[in-house]
Amino acid sequence: MEAQKRPRGRPKSLFKESSAGTMQSLDRALGVLTTIARLERAALSDLAREIDVPTATTHRILVTLQKHGFVAFDDERQEWMIGIEAYRMGASFLRRNSVLEIGRPNLRRLMQDSGETANLAVPDGGEVVFVGQVETPNPIRAFFPPGARTPMYASGTGKAILAAMNEAAVKRALGSAETQRFTDHTLVTEDGLQSDLAETRTRGWSHDREERYEGMSCIGAVIYNDRAEPCVGISVSGPTVRFDTTRASELGELVMAAAREITWLSGGRIPDSDET
Repeated sequence: MEAQKRPRGRPKSLFKESSAGTMQSLDRALGVLTTIARLERAALSDLAREIDVPTATTHRILVTLQKHGFVAFDDERQEWMIGIEAYRMGASFLRRNSVLEIGRPNLRRLMQDSGETANLAVPDGGEVVFVGQVETPNPIRAFFPPGARTPMYASGTGKAILAAMNEAAVKRALGSAETQRFTDHTLVTEDGLQSDLAETRTRGWSHDREERYEGMSCIGAVIYNDRAEPCVGISVSGPTVRFDTTRASELGELVMAAAREITWLSGGRIPDSDET
């Protein structure tokens, strides 16, 4: 009698083929969570309108997330906000990423040496997310709350990371978001941005000249992982009046030195010239 053949490959999914890519309910729940994080606070009706999901469905999602501690409800203001479990997940990411943990003392030293607010940011698609900051005591200073996002093309840390990417990675990053002009100085043309990135590669540090916020400038450099890939951006930011040409070069050297030290301490590797 012929032996029965064993089925090959993975077992058939319990989900229909049309839903094999994602789970709609989970997609919606994560959409609610990320939207609350972006808005910081939101009433139910405003949140439902923002994510284009019926109010009743949005409320069920919120109650479920609240049960697990990912969102909380302010009874007095009748608004939803991020809960403690979402914070714990974010804190877990920061602990896992050795670059961010190792970089904290360097960030403080960079603030002290430069006299400006020092920042760490990680790339996420076409944006950078600020994950670390040490504020200068100077009363006129820059401030980015943890989790704040900005397009890579309009950020000192973002442009430093873009300049260290290969051509294909740059196209993917820039193609994932619509270009927006934030100020008269925002680099919205491809030629203008590519010229700026080339200059950044040559000198080793980026310069955001009021490209995101009027009156504010930023100097950034890139931190590399163990595969010599750009993984984190480090920068100093402050009022443009304190970032003139001469001082910008001095700040660039400080930021580059901090980026090199964090790269080395975290086991990263700066790419050879023939790798860039």
